[in-house]
Amino acid sequence: MLDTTDTSNSVKGSASLRELAYAQIKQRIITCQLRPGDAINEAQLTQLLGLGRTPVHQALHRLEMEGMVTILPRKGVIVTAISLNDVLDMIDVRVCNEQLCVKLALERAQESDFIAMRTILERSPALLKQRDVPGLMDVDLQFHLAISAAARNRVLAGLLRNLHEKQARFWFLTMSEMHHSERIYEEHLQILNAMENRDSEAAIHAIHHHIDDFRRAIIRTL
Repeated sequence: MLDTTDTSNSVKGSASLRELAYAQIKQRIITCQLRPGDAINEAQLTQLLGLGRTPVHQALHRLEMEGMVTILPRKGVIVTAISLNDVLDMIDVRVCNEQLCVKLALERAQESDFIAMRTILERSPALLKQRDVPGLMDVDLQFHLAISAAARNRVLAGLLRNLHEKQARFWFLTMSEMHHSERIYEEHLQILNAMENRDSEAAIHAIHHHIDDFRRAIIRTL
């Protein structure tokens, strides 16, 4: 019998390296270590990450499909720029769908969903004290993903995650604004408190206010 163990392990290892490269490059783009318009030297990036060229190359092609980088034939890779108008258009789409997501979550959520949301937000005070912006961004993402999970609609969850990640670079910039991170935490609590009380009107109002505050912060920052 043919022993496929080594082949299987090799495939799993390649996939793991590809995912690692993807996650690390994406994080650098989101946190503006790789800024919009920056040229990416694939060889230098490979050396920086300590990974092989193949997983880095594959990760860049995946990020191109997501619109985060642009691969120019014979010229290289560029971090895709996003205009203010693009982000404001995304916010218009996001606010409608976030409100729908909250509405569905209130219809379908179990108590365990609210416990999961509360557990995520409990990380915020320590991160605020440390001024850990990447950590706070992760809390924001996980909180919104938890609401999406409670809505039990995979299509809506995928759409919102995609919009959230495309806006993340701007989110990172606005969180350097004084007191904005504290406001985000307070807004998250208002959303969750309304959801725990099964108060649909208050929850929808709170999520709308939360996203509008993001819109205003972007305009002030840029």
